Amino acid sequence: MTYQPHQLILFQGDSITDCGRDRSPGVKYNDGPALGGGYAGMVAARSLAEHPGFGLRFLNRGNSGHRVVDLYARWKMDAINLQPDILSILIGVNDTWHEFSSGNGVEPERYAQVYRMMLNLTLERLPDVHLVLCEPFILPFGVVMPEWMGDLQQRQEIVRDLAGEFGAVFVPFQKMFTEACREASPEYWLPDGVHPSPAGHARMADLWMESLETFAP
Repeated sequence: MTYQPHQLILFQGDSITDCGRDRSPGVKYNDGPALGGGYAGMVAARSLAEHPGFGLRFLNRGNSGHRVVDLYARWKMDAINLQPDILSILIGVNDTWHEFSSGNGVEPERYAQVYRMMLNLTLERLPDVHLVLCEPFILPFGVVMPEWMGDLQQRQEIVRDLAGEFGAVFVPFQKMFTEACREASPEYWLPDGVHPSPAGHARMADLWMESLETFAP
């Protein structure tokens, strides 16, 4: 898949996508602070530099701490009403984290149900949108407890299956981070086992763009 002129690219997710973005009111396309300091802002910067005549517009609506149910609750306002042409979603680690830390997570079965409902609604309202589904990820250290691994793996399989079901781009972040640990320590990429370092975000941006470019529906 390649960019087309005047497309709106929207990033959705939790703190990994949010990454300290400016939440001041108003829609601010291609605004550095509003895009945050992570992979979403990096993808935007590189894409805008490579396609200066395309009139591409980038937005970030990631919200720290959100689970799939929180994403669904704001989906109409923060996704559908913005009418993106390319919609990227990264959600799932908090569905696991909140379950083991406070008993307020979202079980894998319900995670799949709500995620599918969200995608069905999206294609009902925006039939021409291109979906990019990103694999949630962790590394086994820091805040990550051993029991997280199997739980998150179920969510990774769900996202992979949904990408196939809905004809979406799939971005295999877990595989990328696991392989990156052969080059440097896990702490180098995800300092707490969940949130990427600048280097981790840069690798995410690279893989996101590569996955988009090599996708063949």
